[in-house]
Amino acid sequence: MKTILSYILLISIPALISSDFIITESEHHKSDYVNPLPNALKQAGRTLKKRSTEEHGKKTEELEIYSMKIDCKVTSRFAHNVVISRVVNRATESREAFFEVELPKTAFISNFSMTLDEVTYVGAVKEKEVAQQQYQQAVSRGQTAGLVKVAGRKMEKFKVSVNIGPTKKVTFGLTYEELLKRNLGKYKMNIRVKPQQLVERFQIDVHIFEPQGIAFLNVDAKFLKNNLTSIVKKTLTATRGHVSFKPTLEQQRKCPNCHETILDGDFIIEYDVNRDLSAGSVQIVNGYFVHHFAPANLSRIPKNVIFVIDHSGSMSGAKMRQTNEALVKILDDMDTKDHFAIIIFDHYFGTWRNSIFQATRNNVTEAKDFVRTISARGGTNINDPMLEAVKRLDNAHKEKLLPERSVSMIILLTDGDPNEGESNPTKIQQNVKNAANGRYNVYCLGFGYDVKYSFLEKMALENNGVARRIYEDSDAPLQLQGFYDEVANPLLLDIELQYPENAISELTQANFRQYYDGSEIVVAGKILDNNLDSLTAEVFAQTANENLTLKAEVKVSEVENVTQQQQYIFGDFTERLWAYLTIQQLLEKRVSAETNKEKNLTDRILELSLKYSFVTPLTSMVVTKPEENKDDSFVADKPSEDEKVKLPHNFMNFRQRPVKLTRKNFNPRRFLGSAGPPSLPGPPSLPGFAGLTGNGQLDALMDDFDHVPAFAIVDSDPHFIISINDHSDAICFNIDGKPGAILNLVTDPYTGFVVNGQLIGEKKIETNKKINTYFGKFGIRNKKMDVKVEISTQTITIFHGENKIIFPWSATASLTKESFSISIMKERNLTLTMGDNATFVIVLHRVWKNHPLHRDFLGFYTLDSHRLSNMTHGLLGQFYQEVNAEIYNIRPGLDQGKPDATMIVKGHKLIVTRGHQKDYRLDPKRGTNVPCWFVHYNGKGFIDGIPTDYVVSSLFDSIYP
Repeated sequence: MKTILSYILLISIPALISSDFIITESEHHKSDYVNPLPNALKQAGRTLKKRSTEEHGKKTEELEIYSMKIDCKVTSRFAHNVVISRVVNRATESREAFFEVELPKTAFISNFSMTLDEVTYVGAVKEKEVAQQQYQQAVSRGQTAGLVKVAGRKMEKFKVSVNIGPTKKVTFGLTYEELLKRNLGKYKMNIRVKPQQLVERFQIDVHIFEPQGIAFLNVDAKFLKNNLTSIVKKTLTATRGHVSFKPTLEQQRKCPNCHETILDGDFIIEYDVNRDLSAGSVQIVNGYFVHHFAPANLSRIPKNVIFVIDHSGSMSGAKMRQTNEALVKILDDMDTKDHFAIIIFDHYFGTWRNSIFQATRNNVTEAKDFVRTISARGGTNINDPMLEAVKRLDNAHKEKLLPERSVSMIILLTDGDPNEGESNPTKIQQNVKNAANGRYNVYCLGFGYDVKYSFLEKMALENNGVARRIYEDSDAPLQLQGFYDEVANPLLLDIELQYPENAISELTQANFRQYYDGSEIVVAGKILDNNLDSLTAEVFAQTANENLTLKAEVKVSEVENVTQQQQYIFGDFTERLWAYLTIQQLLEKRVSAETNKEKNLTDRILELSLKYSFVTPLTSMVVTKPEENKDDSFVADKPSEDEKVKLPHNFMNFRQRPVKLTRKNFNPRRFLGSAGPPSLPGPPSLPGFAGLTGNGQLDALMDDFDHVPAFAIVDSDPHFIISINDHSDAICFNIDGKPGAILNLVTDPYTGFVVNGQLIGEKKIETNKKINTYFGKFGIRNKKMDVKVEISTQTITIFHGENKIIFPWSATASLTKESFSISIMKERNLTLTMGDNATFVIVLHRVWKNHPLHRDFLGFYTLDSHRLSNMTHGLLGQFYQEVNAEIYNIRPGLDQGKPDATMIVKGHKLIVTRGHQKDYRLDPKRGTNVPCWFVHYNGKGFIDGIPTDYVVSSLFDSIYP
């Protein structure tokens, strides 16, 4: 008999970033981390990858998506998207069917449903705290929790599953809505296509209705080969566009006789509307209006830009090189009527010249030469250069060096939190706000993940700007240039849109500081007078040379009739667009609101979110789900840009990528204050290093790292644990070595980074018995930094060139030099950060001093390695790139409660056993259980080669010649 249980999807969205998330369920959550459920052994289909069978050359999916349709309707830029997926279980046993959709961060989910056995289960949007209480009750009963994960820069995933019986079918449906934003002269819809199998009936259907008229309509699907682009059907009339994509099974195949699908990538639709120098377009439906304003044929207004560029130590390498490259290109693109200045900062600030200069050819050439010499060093002082930038603009305006009608802006680029000078983020925000006093736009660009995004976001929003994250990747220069292009060409100043005062209410933002070429201003509101015949919209603004007044008057009955004639358009789009826009703007205000105003904003956001069933930062979606023989619920919260991951009881539940930790967010001053604690007796400092010793305050610093997920571990005798499949599971293996042998764990020939470990044995070695070995010493070398660290169970020795310093494990201490830092927690662990390359934790295991058998030993935990090259190898390093495995045919093993399974990994088919190993960072004595699939025989088939291939001759040697 099936039971109906509460299946809670807490889908939360941070301020300014709307809904789009992934919801996943972790299978193994019991305290012993071994799957005890009988049906887990029966359900071979509950695998990490979908299984299939092949009969007489024909492949049959056990879980077949037999129909998938993505239906998009866009009316006046507001998109209503419905994704329908139908799945059938062709197996003879129950299977877990997954529904996964990637959608834009700017969207709000508004509906979700599942239909199973002719019963439809519909999601309900509730206040987040109410849903959270239901979830906490489920957790207190030992039930499971889910995760939300980001999928790239602009997308997030929604994922849910349900158990379906043999031959049964399930239909999933998801609805999400968004206002398409005009950027660089076009609107863009991104539809992620990834069914992961051939689909008998696959269809994308997009209808666009724009009363202004569609200027162009382009479709791009890079996963389609040139000879298949004709599959995409596109029709375009004056005001309507239609795009249809319906590939047959044969057209979906990668090759004539294979079963892989080509449908894997982005299906992108771009368009723009006709525009001229007018007051824009007004649409009215069911008592709500929306006004789009983006005039053409205007002269650009000069701009004055102060570039404030971080060149602290953590910017070294690719980030500094990419920043310089982008800044050189940006300077090349500046108009000769523009003015600019460059301020660079580390622990202090420096400038190119001492004022702001016109972008003449000679000045730009000299500035580019200066930019090419910028190198990374020192700490991060954001406060002083930002105040200097405001001062430069103040003086230039006072001395009338700048055009009277011009746009003045400050563009800050930083990759870390402030740790020099004024380091209190709240105080810095207040200083910048008071200095700028609403006169200048502040744009804040956060490079990478070290910087606290909310700090930059608030500082930008308080000063008429926006914040943007620049992702660390090969295209970072293009990201920087792309942002600059958005603000490169101001066309209007001080724009005000006015409507009949007594006829309109609940108006969204109607005053704007600037209008930039390629963008658009959107205003929406409610019409109070039901008998209103016409609506007048007036626009007042300043152009480069004069004041501008534009006026539009529309007949209510006429514009309503135009929209109603389009049968495929959802009729209440103006009201829902108004609600969407209002919520987004209130979320922005909430970021920088004073405490006494924040509650009113929160109440209003919550009211609208519940009324229109939008999943926002204050609401969650609760879904009732049918299950067999189970009673579980789970929650999924969408993380904010800064939200830190806390280590859960099941350590494998991490974010999509390892947490990146560098000196900037590791600096002891974050915990100890800028002055640090009083000096305490301790070992002498190395030249150029900042020494620090302390007690409880530094303990708090080290505790922060105990909650950061590790993704490659070796500990105990020695057990290796490697996360796989996007950190949703793990593989473990042992290495049997001889005491005294030195094994290479990590070698990166590109960066010169090496980690080796020396094995020790037990005190007594009995004849004909296995020798248990442990790591008793680690050697870590960064050749480029000329730093070596030797860690034994007695001392930590740091070599820098000819200098040496020794710390005992009996002291709590920290040592910092540029982007290298090491922090020791007395008799517990140490955390080592070497530039942007890597962050590790080494755990000390103490045994009873006079123990007759055991010795003290060490464990090694990788927190971050993302800056190491793809040439990295070693017993751990070979797994620093993403590892994927397929696990199936789960069956009873030789040991009761420890099932066996078949695993395909690295092209090898292996027999693995479910068990657990230990993470000792939180509890050095007992450890925390980590569920994993055990690979037998020294990791044979999982590691490259054999264990003896990794033996090196000394503690700092590389495995490469």
